[in-house]
Amino acid sequence: MTTAERQRSAQELIRPQLPAELSERGKCPFDPATGLTELSGRGRIHRIAHNGDTVWLVTGHDEARAVLAAPQMSSDRINSPRAKALISPELHAELFPPERQAGSFIFMDAPEHTRFRRLLTGQFTVRRMRDLTPRIHEIVTTRLDAMVEKGPPADLVHDFALPVPSLVICELLGVDYGDRDEFQRRTAKLLSLTTTIDEQIKNTVELRQFMRGLVLAKRNNPGDDLLSGLVRDTDLDDNELTGIANLLLIAGHETTANMLALGTFALLEHPDQFAKLRDNPELTENAVEELMRYLSIISMGVSRHAKEDVEIGGVTVRAGETVVVSVPAVNRDDRQYDDPHALLVDRPRGHHVAFGHGIHQCLGQQLARVEMAVGFTELLRRLPTLELAVPAAEVPLRTDMSIYGVHRLPVTW
Repeated sequence: MTTAERQRSAQELIRPQLPAELSERGKCPFDPATGLTELSGRGRIHRIAHNGDTVWLVTGHDEARAVLAAPQMSSDRINSPRAKALISPELHAELFPPERQAGSFIFMDAPEHTRFRRLLTGQFTVRRMRDLTPRIHEIVTTRLDAMVEKGPPADLVHDFALPVPSLVICELLGVDYGDRDEFQRRTAKLLSLTTTIDEQIKNTVELRQFMRGLVLAKRNNPGDDLLSGLVRDTDLDDNELTGIANLLLIAGHETTANMLALGTFALLEHPDQFAKLRDNPELTENAVEELMRYLSIISMGVSRHAKEDVEIGGVTVRAGETVVVSVPAVNRDDRQYDDPHALLVDRPRGHHVAFGHGIHQCLGQQLARVEMAVGFTELLRRLPTLELAVPAAEVPLRTDMSIYGVHRLPVTW
């Protein structure tokens, strides 16, 4: 194994890198890459070669749902033929040892995936998430009270968008909120497109050590949180519980935080839609779905590899080949949406793929919906004159991260 091999991007192993014209956002920070829009106009599934890597790129809505629902497609990106071809067997074994893969059910196929999903589904029901609404409302109100008391200007990411889902997921899992700086920092490194394999190994080991300590604490002194329930009521071992807790902690705060911040940025740059939502809070649920569709923060796409030959959109994907579902392009498919490039907070709710589709559809989507609905409603109610404190072009974008958003959002009111 070579030094160059260890210094390559860890994200590249599980997310194929696309050419800049298909991956980098255009002049408008909310739109897909210009090349993606042009490509979508020429078809719905495309053969793309870049840096010696060849993948199928899906830009059509129906084709994306077919890929994500097909049992012939595998989610095991860690052990895919592509991942194993990119690095030596020795380095692959060091980066992905069995104990570190335990509990990482988003990278599993049935029946292993089914086992974990079944244990967790009951913890994330619509009813249970709605039962959390009063507490989420309290958390949102407390953060806004602090912002108002301190006065403008404020960084909406630091003061609101990141703390709200972090507090919620900490309470849900039973994590001490005082540890948030550690897991937020390590999460950011894990999701960075520039983190090397060596850095990824170090951060993964340290984050798992942190979560394993929490699991052991729950075994000795369980509470009424979700993680204690899994410790008490399932046969999951400590490695599996550690992997699950890691996934839930990272996914539970990172995606919602970026949607709250980027969604607010989008509304501020569409003042007619900001005013419509502010004056008509009954539109919030529609607005949440529309912002998820319009922004599509999983901008690197969702990848699968074929376990056997399968036909998608009129083309045959051969066994071992990689397919990337371009979420930003799929959610702007003009066959599925009228005026797809417009942000319309009163758009009727549709079947976007921002939360995925099929057996791997986001487990915590109902929690995210509640957090965003309460967050946007209260933010616009409490700060009806909210506006950017800097020109839009100066807002730093998360183009260096696998989950899109803004690093900071300076606002005033």
